[in-house]
Amino acid sequence: MSDRYIQSGSSGLSPRPRPDILLLVLDTQRADRLSCYGYPLSTSPHLDALASDATLFKGAIAPAQWTVPSHASMFTGLYPSAHGVLQSYSVLPDNLTTLAERLDATGYFTAGFCNNPLVGVINNGLRRGFQSFLNYSGLLTSRPNQAGIKRGLIGRYRQFFKRMLAGGLNQVQDAFARSDLLLSLSFSPLMVPLWQTALSFKGNTAKSLDDVAQLLIQRQGLDSDQPVFGFVNLMGAHMPYHPPRQYVERFAPHVIQDKRARHFLQQFNSDVYGWLAPLSGTLNAHQKVTIDGMYDAEVAHQDAQLGRFFQQLQQSGALENTVVIVCSDHGEHLGEKQFMGHSLSLYNELVQVPLMIRDPQGQFPQGTVRSDVVSTRRLFHTVLEMAGAATEEERSLSLAHNPGPDPADHYVFAEAIPPQNVVNLLQKRQPELVRDRACDQPRRAVWIGNHKLIETGLIATERHGLELYDFVDDPSEMVNLSEILPENVEVLQDCLDYFIGQTDSAMPISSRAPGFDDPEVQQRLRDLGYLED
Repeated sequence: MSDRYIQSGSSGLSPRPRPDILLLVLDTQRADRLSCYGYPLSTSPHLDALASDATLFKGAIAPAQWTVPSHASMFTGLYPSAHGVLQSYSVLPDNLTTLAERLDATGYFTAGFCNNPLVGVINNGLRRGFQSFLNYSGLLTSRPNQAGIKRGLIGRYRQFFKRMLAGGLNQVQDAFARSDLLLSLSFSPLMVPLWQTALSFKGNTAKSLDDVAQLLIQRQGLDSDQPVFGFVNLMGAHMPYHPPRQYVERFAPHVIQDKRARHFLQQFNSDVYGWLAPLSGTLNAHQKVTIDGMYDAEVAHQDAQLGRFFQQLQQSGALENTVVIVCSDHGEHLGEKQFMGHSLSLYNELVQVPLMIRDPQGQFPQGTVRSDVVSTRRLFHTVLEMAGAATEEERSLSLAHNPGPDPADHYVFAEAIPPQNVVNLLQKRQPELVRDRACDQPRRAVWIGNHKLIETGLIATERHGLELYDFVDDPSEMVNLSEILPENVEVLQDCLDYFIGQTDSAMPISSRAPGFDDPEVQQRLRDLGYLED
């Protein structure tokens, strides 16, 4: 039987074709800045159109607050402490099989198109299993293999030297990500413009989307009926902010007219340290509207590029057999709670992310909105099921299935392990900030029922910083309920204790919530209304 088909089982039904699967990660995209998630400005008409033809998840939670651990969770199905890829220098363990490796083994052509150097350049194991992986950040970006084109001797030597130079640059970029000294040097005012240019920091959205479209439409070099798994990372919403003028005119016109706003934006775009460190005070109203407007402009610009991409696929007919998964690895703080960027917190601005799945085969109904809280780590299981490659246990964790009676369906975890090179930098420059804002402490959160508990810091049995929020009625997390509902805090802390105990002992978190088999824990959850009898 062709690789393109999934056997339908012993029911006698005909096998169904295996779809192309496109995992499109919008790096640093906040859910609450997309129109389809209720944002009052029209930042995302093209994603809105896709969402109307898809299942949209309102309660999607990233398992980590920054790129590397979040991608590793999507690629392995594990929470960060279980897969261990917590730092920029971490490497995915050899005994963990990635999503791309699983799909490659079942006959999929696996291709990556990546604009983030932390995924596309650093040697951390996230590229394992991809037969083709194109990097769009750096002085020399990758290009698709030109199969079947004969090159002369000069052309072959040119390609050889280009590969050698690209390899050397990749090693330099890798060293900067892993070295505290080089990282600190790269944040100096004289170095910032140089490395932003050298890294092509935000990559090339237009080129990468065009390359994806060509693969899905032309299918050059693929075996007959071979399905494609394509992973794409786009950096349009990431700092620094340099959207085209037409989008600035729509979302931040004052920046064009006001010299003070332009000066602030110029300082902000070149202050990479400021993207990482908590604010010592709050942004004033003028600064806040500038940052918000420029972020919205970048979101709208990226959305327009996505619109052209989806139109290409639709006009060619490729979209009809392509599962499109759009999500984010994390969001972004834009001054809320005196945070910038995405290094430290577990507030909704960072971990509540967009997720929509357009499925022509119907497992995810069109125009459906789901409110259940789900972890994006389960995209691993979802993609495997849609490819016909999932085990029975993995199928039970696919997002295609609505929450059931199993308590594991009722909760989600997230972890914010501080990037160590960022902590080291903060310790050198503002040690008092590290102490006052617990920048060096891990943060963990659990969602169950309508509540979310964030716990900051673990030093022996001493607890620091408990925050309880009603994430349904208080999505901006303005009212800490921890002193009002101490019993709820206590039972959610028990859930975190079980989670931490499991991950600290290197036991992978799979289908069931650790500790939920404990009758006492289940009874306390029932008493507080988190579980039904």
